[in-house]
Amino acid sequence: MLRTNQPFLDYLETLYQKQPEKENIIIKSYAKGERLLTQNETSTKIMLIRSGITKCYFIEENDKEYIVEFLGKGEIIGEIEVIKNVPCLCSIEAITEVTVYAMSIPYFKDLLKNDLGLNNFLLDVFAERIVNTSSRASYQQLHTTEHTLNQFLELKSKEIEISKEDMAAYLGISVRSLNRSLKELKDPDAEE
Repeated sequence: MLRTNQPFLDYLETLYQKQPEKENIIIKSYAKGERLLTQNETSTKIMLIRSGITKCYFIEENDKEYIVEFLGKGEIIGEIEVIKNVPCLCSIEAITEVTVYAMSIPYFKDLLKNDLGLNNFLLDVFAERIVNTSSRASYQQLHTTEHTLNQFLELKSKEIEISKEDMAAYLGISVRSLNRSLKELKDPDAEE
Protein backbone atom coordinates (compact mmCIF):
# COMPACT_ATOMS: atom_id res chain seq x y z
CA MET A 1 0.00 0.00 0.00
CA LEU A 2 2.84 2.40 0.84
CA ARG A 3 5.73 1.80 -1.53
CA THR A 4 9.31 2.60 -0.51
CA ASN A 5 12.70 1.72 -2.00
CA GLN A 6 15.63 2.32 0.35
CA PRO A 7 18.33 0.88 -1.98
CA PHE A 8 17.29 3.25 -4.79
CA LEU A 9 17.33 6.16 -2.32
CA ASP A 10 20.84 5.19 -1.16
CA TYR A 11 22.01 5.01 -4.79
CA LEU A 12 20.64 8.48 -5.63
CA GLU A 13 22.03 10.01 -2.42
CA THR A 14 25.46 8.77 -3.50
CA LEU A 15 25.04 10.32 -6.96
CA TYR A 16 23.91 13.58 -5.35
CA GLN A 17 26.92 13.70 -3.02
CA LYS A 18 29.39 12.98 -5.87
CA GLN A 19 28.21 15.94 -7.97
CA PRO A 20 30.86 18.67 -8.07
CA GLU A 21 28.40 21.50 -8.83
CA LYS A 22 25.14 20.08 -7.41
CA GLU A 23 23.29 21.09 -10.58
CA ASN A 24 22.23 17.77 -12.17
CA ILE A 25 20.40 16.66 -9.04
CA ILE A 26 18.88 19.19 -6.67
CA ILE A 27 16.84 18.86 -3.49
CA LYS A 28 13.34 20.28 -3.75
CA SER A 29 10.58 20.55 -1.11
CA TYR A 30 6.79 20.37 -1.43
CA ALA A 31 4.15 21.31 1.11
CA LYS A 32 1.26 19.02 2.00
CA GLY A 33 -1.34 19.24 -0.80
CA GLU A 34 1.13 20.50 -3.40
CA ARG A 35 1.40 18.64 -6.71
CA LEU A 36 4.75 17.27 -7.81
CA LEU A 37 3.43 16.14 -11.21
CA THR A 38 0.12 16.84 -12.94
CA GLN A 39 -1.71 14.41 -15.20
CA ASN A 40 -1.45 15.28 -18.92
CA GLU A 41 1.24 17.94 -18.35
CA THR A 42 4.90 17.63 -19.37
CA SER A 43 7.37 16.68 -16.67
CA THR A 44 10.49 18.83 -16.41
CA LYS A 45 12.35 16.66 -13.87
CA ILE A 46 12.61 13.07 -12.77
CA MET A 47 12.18 12.88 -9.01
CA LEU A 48 13.05 10.39 -6.32
CA ILE A 49 11.27 10.86 -2.99
CA ARG A 50 13.78 11.60 -0.23
CA SER A 51 11.24 11.95 2.58
CA GLY A 52 7.48 12.18 3.04
CA ILE A 53 4.49 10.48 1.44
CA THR A 54 2.69 11.18 -1.83
CA LYS A 55 -0.37 9.81 -3.55
CA CYS A 56 -0.28 8.77 -7.19
CA TYR A 57 -3.71 9.15 -8.81
CA PHE A 58 -5.68 9.44 -12.03
CA ILE A 59 -8.59 11.73 -12.69
CA GLU A 60 -11.02 9.72 -14.82
CA GLU A 61 -13.18 11.15 -17.61
CA ASN A 62 -16.08 11.45 -15.14
CA ASP A 63 -13.84 13.61 -12.87
CA LYS A 64 -13.52 10.83 -10.27
CA GLU A 65 -10.17 10.39 -8.61
CA TYR A 66 -8.63 6.92 -8.44
CA ILE A 67 -5.54 6.48 -6.26
CA VAL A 68 -3.13 3.98 -7.72
CA GLU A 69 -0.58 3.98 -4.93
CA PHE A 70 0.93 5.81 -2.00
CA LEU A 71 4.63 6.47 -2.57
CA GLY A 72 7.28 7.04 0.07
CA LYS A 73 11.03 7.40 0.27
CA GLY A 74 13.06 5.94 -2.56
CA GLU A 75 10.22 5.85 -5.08
CA ILE A 76 10.95 7.37 -8.49
CA ILE A 77 8.42 9.47 -10.40
CA GLY A 78 8.36 10.95 -13.89
CA GLU A 79 10.73 8.39 -15.40
CA ILE A 80 8.18 6.56 -17.57
CA GLU A 81 7.04 9.81 -19.15
CA VAL A 82 10.62 10.75 -20.05
CA ILE A 83 11.48 7.29 -21.36
CA LYS A 84 8.29 7.14 -23.49
CA ASN A 85 8.32 10.89 -24.27
CA VAL A 86 4.69 11.35 -23.19
CA PRO A 87 2.86 13.76 -20.84
CA CYS A 88 2.37 12.72 -17.21
CA LEU A 89 0.18 9.64 -16.97
CA CYS A 90 -1.07 10.57 -13.51
CA SER A 91 -0.79 13.23 -10.84
CA ILE A 92 1.47 12.98 -7.80
CA GLU A 93 0.47 15.02 -4.75
CA ALA A 94 2.17 15.44 -1.38
CA ILE A 95 0.01 14.17 1.48
CA THR A 96 2.73 15.08 3.99
CA GLU A 97 5.63 17.49 3.60
CA VAL A 98 7.85 15.96 0.92
CA THR A 99 11.44 16.44 -0.20
CA VAL A 100 12.74 14.97 -3.44
CA TYR A 101 15.91 14.61 -5.38
CA ALA A 102 15.00 16.29 -8.68
CA MET A 103 17.13 15.16 -11.60
CA SER A 104 17.49 17.06 -14.87
CA ILE A 105 16.18 15.18 -17.89
CA PRO A 106 19.46 15.34 -19.88
CA TYR A 107 21.34 13.95 -16.87
CA PHE A 108 18.78 11.16 -16.43
CA LYS A 109 19.01 10.26 -20.13
CA ASP A 110 22.80 10.18 -19.88
CA LEU A 111 22.56 7.83 -16.87
CA LEU A 112 20.15 5.62 -18.84
CA LYS A 113 22.80 5.22 -21.55
CA ASN A 114 25.83 4.85 -19.30
CA ASP A 115 24.88 3.62 -15.82
CA LEU A 116 24.05 -0.05 -15.44
CA GLY A 117 23.14 0.56 -11.77
CA LEU A 118 20.33 2.95 -12.68
CA ASN A 119 19.05 0.55 -15.33
CA ASN A 120 18.98 -2.31 -12.83
CA PHE A 121 17.04 -0.18 -10.33
CA LEU A 122 14.55 0.82 -13.04
CA LEU A 123 14.03 -2.79 -14.15
CA ASP A 124 13.37 -3.74 -10.54
CA VAL A 125 10.93 -0.82 -10.10
CA PHE A 126 9.01 -1.70 -13.27
CA ALA A 127 8.79 -5.38 -12.33
CA GLU A 128 7.63 -4.48 -8.82
CA ARG A 129 4.91 -2.20 -10.23
CA ILE A 130 3.59 -4.96 -12.48
CA VAL A 131 3.50 -7.44 -9.59
CA ASN A 132 1.83 -4.92 -7.25
CA THR A 133 -0.78 -3.89 -9.81
CA SER A 134 -1.78 -7.45 -10.65
CA SER A 135 -1.75 -8.51 -6.99
CA ARG A 136 -3.93 -5.56 -6.00
CA ALA A 137 -6.40 -6.23 -8.83
CA SER A 138 -6.78 -9.90 -7.92
CA TYR A 139 -6.98 -9.09 -4.19
CA GLN A 140 -9.80 -6.62 -4.76
CA GLN A 141 -11.63 -9.15 -6.92
CA LEU A 142 -11.35 -11.91 -4.33
CA HIS A 143 -12.00 -9.98 -1.11
CA THR A 144 -14.86 -7.82 0.08
CA THR A 145 -14.46 -4.08 0.47
CA GLU A 146 -14.68 -4.56 4.23
CA HIS A 147 -11.78 -7.01 4.23
CA THR A 148 -9.64 -4.69 2.10
CA LEU A 149 -10.68 -1.74 4.27
CA ASN A 150 -9.56 -3.59 7.42
CA GLN A 151 -6.11 -4.08 5.89
CA PHE A 152 -6.03 -0.43 4.86
CA LEU A 153 -7.04 0.83 8.32
CA GLU A 154 -4.32 -1.29 9.90
CA LEU A 155 -1.67 0.40 7.76
CA LYS A 156 -3.27 3.82 8.18
CA SER A 157 -3.13 3.60 11.96
CA LYS A 158 0.61 2.90 11.84
CA GLU A 159 1.94 5.11 9.10
CA ILE A 160 -0.15 7.86 7.54
CA GLU A 161 -3.17 10.07 8.09
CA ILE A 162 -5.49 9.79 5.11
CA SER A 163 -8.79 11.51 4.41
CA LYS A 164 -11.99 9.54 3.76
CA GLU A 165 -11.97 10.90 0.21
CA ASP A 166 -8.50 9.44 -0.38
CA MET A 167 -9.44 6.14 1.25
CA ALA A 168 -12.47 5.84 -1.01
CA ALA A 169 -10.42 6.81 -4.08
CA TYR A 170 -7.83 4.15 -3.23
CA LEU A 171 -10.50 1.49 -2.76
CA GLY A 172 -12.32 2.56 -5.93
CA ILE A 173 -15.61 3.27 -4.14
CA SER A 174 -17.67 6.33 -3.25
CA VAL A 175 -17.34 8.07 0.12
CA ARG A 176 -20.92 6.99 0.82
CA SER A 177 -19.98 3.32 0.27
CA LEU A 178 -16.89 3.83 2.43
CA ASN A 179 -19.03 5.24 5.26
CA ARG A 180 -21.36 2.24 5.00
CA SER A 181 -18.40 -0.13 5.12
CA LEU A 182 -16.86 1.71 8.09
CA LYS A 183 -20.20 1.53 9.93
CA GLU A 184 -20.41 -2.20 9.17
CA LEU A 185 -16.90 -2.72 10.55
CA LYS A 186 -17.79 -0.91 13.78
CA ASP A 187 -21.12 -2.69 14.22
CA PRO A 188 -21.38 -5.90 12.15
CA ASP A 189 -24.89 -6.59 13.51
CA ALA A 190 -26.27 -3.19 12.45
CA GLU A 191 -27.95 -4.45 9.28
CA GLU A 192 -29.50 -7.62 10.69
